Amino acid sequence: MSLRQMEYLVAVVEERSFSRAAHSLNVTQSALSHQIKALERTVGGPLLERLPRGVGLTPMGRAFLPHAELAVRSAGRARRAARAAAGAEGGELHIVTLHALAVGVLPPVFARWRAEFPGVALRLHECVTTDELRERMERGVADLAVGPRPQNWPGPVVSLGDEEIVLVVSAGDPLAGRATPVALEELADRAWVRCALEPVLGGRRWLDVVCEERGFAPVTAVETEHSSTAVRMAAAGLGIVAAPRHLAETTTGAVAVAVDPPWRREQTVFSRVEPTGVAAAFVARCAGILREGPPGASARVPDGPREASGAAGRLGA
Repeated sequence: MSLRQMEYLVAVVEERSFSRAAHSLNVTQSALSHQIKALERTVGGPLLERLPRGVGLTPMGRAFLPHAELAVRSAGRARRAARAAAGAEGGELHIVTLHALAVGVLPPVFARWRAEFPGVALRLHECVTTDELRERMERGVADLAVGPRPQNWPGPVVSLGDEEIVLVVSAGDPLAGRATPVALEELADRAWVRCALEPVLGGRRWLDVVCEERGFAPVTAVETEHSSTAVRMAAAGLGIVAAPRHLAETTTGAVAVAVDPPWRREQTVFSRVEPTGVAAAFVARCAGILREGPPGASARVPDGPREASGAAGRLGA
């Protein structure tokens, strides 16, 4: 069994075609097929099956694939790290993060990196959910992940501090000129923009829980799938949305309004192994990307459906 054989298998699965995989690898289709068959003989059974619309995995293939992916991507990371450490052109660092962070706090970090390390390219992989973020790191898709603290993560986790969650309204909203934080109960008669990615507490959506604790049920004006879309809807005047301050401040027409007590959520950089070389340099340059939150007591905002299932994520009075 060779790394090349596993690389060929991963390519066929990703392309769902022997011919497209061969083209992407710059090898002949017969050579690729020969190596796949040799791999199947080594593991003792078929890994792939031909389907009406491409190529799929057998049960044995599904069990084998995650290990093959990790081996192939680990080898790629090793090559990239070695080239980057030597200052070689073509070195790469792969970062996986949530979309909201990609459009909010990370662009200045990437710009600074480009100025300091022009020979080491950054490759950004964006996720929608924290579950997807964790799964991609476990599969070896990236060298580093930037996102909420992952529960029970076996590798290193570096805290970047807390991001502030604020209310986002349009520039013409009465709250836009508010100089003091808003108590949630003041918004009992207001409409909200809701996002499908909102955290869940004990089987209930987070905003429903915290509004109930303040004596009312939120009225939903519109439902969106992504947080960046929800913020744009709020900026257009459709209602209020709870979102990270950095996302509000990078959206045209959006105005951020603080909540009393403030809502905060921790963000981190995490990896499978201790960051070294350019990976450690990137972690260092992420320090300080989150501003200090407002002073005083604050309520912790859960990170997502997986992290929010326990009592520790619950927001109190």
